[in-house]
Amino acid sequence: MAKTEREHRQDIVEIGRLVWRKGWIAANDGNITVRLDQDRVLATPTGVCKGMMVPDDLIVCDLAGNKISGAKERTSEIAMHLKVYELRPDIRSVLHAHPPVATGYASAGKALNLALLPEVILAMGCIPLAEYGLPGTPELIDSLVPLIPKYNALLMGNHGAVCYGEDVWRAYFRMETVEHFAHIALVTEQLGGPRVLPRTEVRKLLESRARYGITCPAGMEAGCPLAAEEVGGPERFLVTREELVELVNDALRARGVA
Repeated sequence: MAKTEREHRQDIVEIGRLVWRKGWIAANDGNITVRLDQDRVLATPTGVCKGMMVPDDLIVCDLAGNKISGAKERTSEIAMHLKVYELRPDIRSVLHAHPPVATGYASAGKALNLALLPEVILAMGCIPLAEYGLPGTPELIDSLVPLIPKYNALLMGNHGAVCYGEDVWRAYFRMETVEHFAHIALVTEQLGGPRVLPRTEVRKLLESRARYGITCPAGMEAGCPLAAEEVGGPERFLVTREELVELVNDALRARGVA
């Protein structure tokens, strides 16, 4: 059953509190939207801490970014959300935040694009990096446009991350995965370097998505994560078949599949 606007407002407020408590935003950072229908988007306003909002703080905009209702002002980054909705008809919610480790990668000019974790490969492929663009300007949008159709989560150079999904909770969980993956990737670098999966195993994971009911944007496989062969030779990063089986089983158990 479709949710009412009031229920969507409450969902956004709850997500705002979660994101704030996790330290993914500070002060008035970040923004969250939900597409209500073909003509309207429910959005967090500018100048409000997302961890302290109430449902009536939210505003409604049209698909041109014009405010339709609400006492507060729209965010200057509403155009980024609207571009996602334009390019991805399957998407109903967008979340932008600054999770510290993932944003650290973005600010270092590094994508989260190595084939490290089976669950990330299965669910997201990888998280690419869009070049820096001035927030709130077409320059930012231009850097995202080539990536939005192929991925469900993006890093933005020196800015943060944006994730989107079929509802606001899926957008939130994708952001959670991005930051968790960034933590793990950082630890592998601190421990001497990642052991990246070889291309044959990446291909098997991509081919198994349908079996686990995982759907991905058209074209995502064209942007699949870098395998061992692409990052310095398989002899440096190759894992054994036994290790891979255990990794996959752990990932499936965590998802309640196995």
